[in-house]
Amino acid sequence: MATEIRVPTLGESVSEATVGTWFKKVGDAIKADEPILELETDKVTIDVPAPAAGTLSEIVAQAGETVGLGALLGQIAEGAGAAAAAPAEKMPEPAAAPAAAAPVAQPAAAAAPQAPTSMPPAPAAAKLIAENNLSADQLDGSGKRGQVLKGDVLAAISKGISAPAAAEPAKVQARAPAPAEDAGREERVKMTRLRQTIARRLKDAQNTAAMLTTYNEVDMSAVMSLRSKYKDIFEKKHGVKLGFMGFFTKAVTHALKELPAVNAEIDGTDIIYKNFCHIGVAVGTDKGLVVPIVRDADQMSIAEIEKEIGRLGKAARDGTLSMADMQGGTFTISNGGVYGSLMSSPILNAPQSGILGMHKIQDRPVAIGGQVVIRPMMYLALSYDHRIVDGKEAVTFLVRVKESLEDPERLVLDL
Repeated sequence: MATEIRVPTLGESVSEATVGTWFKKVGDAIKADEPILELETDKVTIDVPAPAAGTLSEIVAQAGETVGLGALLGQIAEGAGAAAAAPAEKMPEPAAAPAAAAPVAQPAAAAAPQAPTSMPPAPAAAKLIAENNLSADQLDGSGKRGQVLKGDVLAAISKGISAPAAAEPAKVQARAPAPAEDAGREERVKMTRLRQTIARRLKDAQNTAAMLTTYNEVDMSAVMSLRSKYKDIFEKKHGVKLGFMGFFTKAVTHALKELPAVNAEIDGTDIIYKNFCHIGVAVGTDKGLVVPIVRDADQMSIAEIEKEIGRLGKAARDGTLSMADMQGGTFTISNGGVYGSLMSSPILNAPQSGILGMHKIQDRPVAIGGQVVIRPMMYLALSYDHRIVDGKEAVTFLVRVKESLEDPERLVLDL
């Protein structure tokens, strides 16, 4: 008896995934709960464990295919010899009796190529087609029997396809041809599902929100002094290093309590105010940017925040983030300073209405008490949705963050 391998529940709002790497091939022995393939979703990459022990007898969904929830991925046969028996069933010896029926089956097989014309687009694809005023006839489907999938629509849109150009598909071109002497030195690689999602979400944020960025600078002397004084004791007691993110996260939660619009989101004609602070911390990985969530950061100490950020950062780099780690953020912090960025304008992580950009700490001359002194300074950038956050609120928010960091005792005393 065969055990089916199906797409597991992928998490809230995730309805499909792309098959990544199969760790096993047909005929390989498999242990129960052993990872056998990788699925790439819009948010994370997950390993699919074997539902039972046995032998991988069939791979139904190949690498690169888009599959929905519950879709059949493959089958596991019982026993080590089950896979070897499977090909034997297809051998011609037992076909003597039904041989007369073979000519009848051939016309049905010949008719199979007509099936793609009757396959409707996948639901997610149909929604995108309607939103972009396209026609399914313009698109080449990569799904079963030529079905148009969501990825096919996104790929077509990225290449510049549009409704007016439907009658002249030959003119749709993603890029100019490369010179002959350069073509052989180029490498074309399909975007991962995560990278496609990042690209789409960032562009959607620009198209949807009335995005504006305000800037300020913060003198990091006090935080650096405090960190230098207590970092050894802190690490010995809490088992984690004292970094800057704990201070910044705590400063942000204080400012969000005072200015709730920056912690809110728009839903149609309503504003949803979040009476909690789930802070997203942007983490760069080799597969792209992910934003795991520090939940209820406003109720945590700096030590608890540092521990949770450490756990999430390690999970992100190891590719073991769960869907729960990625959902529900109300505000995001992005630290471009670790890569040497001096200043940038971060893009909103929709549907959130604010994102704080941290940058490189650099010694600069500043005027203090009528004298020019050298201080470790950092530029801060707050990008916000001007539809919901007024300029006064945005500037005040950034000033509150600056005040907390320049006088970190305020964070301890909850001022």
